[in-house]
Amino acid sequence: MDIESLRSYCLQKKGVTEDFPFDAQTLVFKVMGKMFALSGLERIPSSVNLKCDPERSVLLRDSYDGVISGAFHMNKLHWNSIIIGEVPPALLFELIDHSYDLVVSKMTKKLRAELDAL
Repeated sequence: MDIESLRSYCLQKKGVTEDFPFDAQTLVFKVMGKMFALSGLERIPSSVNLKCDPERSVLLRDSYDGVISGAFHMNKLHWNSIIIGEVPPALLFELIDHSYDLVVSKMTKKLRAELDAL
């Protein structure tokens, strides 16, 4: 998997936009204005920061070398850095879905209704 495949997968999800709110190298994906994935485009190896349930994070970090504790500049309890290519692509897609779903689940009813209407 590469960063373009990750980008395509994120953008096909309902209500998702991409932006560079921090700098010209950090690509951020948001659902209804709420961040669920970020990737430093100049980082080698390529990686993505994804939101994750804290209990699941511990299991993932113990099981995969490519899941790193505490994404840089993010809440270390709720975000992981995933090194693209060091986890199976199916798992990466699942973790993107998980991050997206966590963010959607915390939205207000009004925002969720707007998302459902898209």
